[in-house]
Amino acid sequence: MSNNFSTSRRTAVSQPLLEHTFIHIQGIGPKTEQKLWQSGIMTWNDFLRHEETVFSSGRDEFIKHELEASIEHHEDIGFFTDRLTSGQMWRLFKTFKEKAVYLDIETSGGFQGVEEITVIGIYDGRMVQSFINGINLDEFEIAIAEYDLVITFNGASFDLPIIRRWFRNISLPAAHIDLRFLLKKLGYTGGLKKIEKALGLMRASEINGMDGYEAVLLWKAYQWGDRSALETLIQYNTADIVNLKPLMEMGYEEMKKLVFLSCF
Repeated sequence: MSNNFSTSRRTAVSQPLLEHTFIHIQGIGPKTEQKLWQSGIMTWNDFLRHEETVFSSGRDEFIKHELEASIEHHEDIGFFTDRLTSGQMWRLFKTFKEKAVYLDIETSGGFQGVEEITVIGIYDGRMVQSFINGINLDEFEIAIAEYDLVITFNGASFDLPIIRRWFRNISLPAAHIDLRFLLKKLGYTGGLKKIEKALGLMRASEINGMDGYEAVLLWKAYQWGDRSALETLIQYNTADIVNLKPLMEMGYEEMKKLVFLSCF
């Protein structure tokens, strides 16, 4: 490996991946993207400044047009959401992390045939907000509108479909990263608590070992008048969302290294 390639790889790994991404352009897949990187075309500007023909004159002009649009819409997450598959949405994280929010819901567990949302927790890396059924759950719809990117664990199958059924006209963030699938690519399987333990993330002793079934029981206890049960449920939900942040940061950095190491 040449010194130029080594330098290019180190530089790329330290930067947000979005500026190195080409797979959002029609006709470019992961293998073609890696060939571009291997040829020394590491960024959008590298392609735009490249004087020699890369594919064909017509194809190159199309790609340059798309890259110019990418630069123009660099702060518009919807532009890239429309062009990336769900499995590649993780590439957006570092560029849009200031407008990202971690989300997790608790439900009634389908008791008596009804699946009610009991608690929704969101965390933007600075502040936790909890929305409780019967208290302030309706305020969630306004709060979530502040963000461009939502990050969950298994949210594609569970949290977001339930939220959409509950809030019929809600506008959720344009982009969604489901950590369940991102972490699976890195070899971490199982539920959130199992992965947390594997990576050394600890929970407070009061909620350590709790699971979704116990969260349902806590809600029922609260309905019967136990205020402390609600406080414990909120603590449990808060741990879920707060722990998503280090998992997302780790997952992004490890996936980025994996993507670059595979082509150098």
